[in-house]
Amino acid sequence: MPAQNWNELSSGRKTGMLIAASVQLALAATAWTDLARRPAALVRGPKALWAVLIAVNFIGPLSYFVVGRRR
Repeated sequence: MPAQNWNELSSGRKTGMLIAASVQLALAATAWTDLARRPAALVRGPKALWAVLIAVNFIGPLSYFVVGRRR
């Protein structure tokens, strides 16, 4: 399938991409905020590593919330 320009996409695909991007940005922003406010003792592993991993699409923020935080 050849690459398409934004203008060539259907309105449904554009909407889906915008929703996915919004969810990704919201997850990442929430995870980075939580990481910044959480003491290092309550984070599994180095905070700097988690800060980088959170940037990975969907997987990073979800991993941080499931694995990275201590309760």
